[in-house]
Amino acid sequence: MARFMDIHDGFVGVTEAQLAEAHAADLAVEAEEGMHFEKAWLDPESGKVFCMSTGPSKEAVMRVHERAGHPTHEVYEISVEV
Repeated sequence: MARFMDIHDGFVGVTEAQLAEAHAADLAVEAEEGMHFEKAWLDPESGKVFCMSTGPSKEAVMRVHERAGHPTHEVYEISVEV
């Protein structure tokens, strides 16, 4: 399985509870795409959310987020780690 980091915009002022709800929406449909969303991080001031996941493809990442109600097209495959 490949590892991915994706980035969302537009989450200015979102709370930790709201981020948890968005992450739970991903978890509810992830298995249908062969994905697992491991963690999500939020910078509420800039409105950026960063998600770490593992799965078969960038397209699967995008489909899960689309179905969960927070689409993104900024997905990066993480192939080098130190």
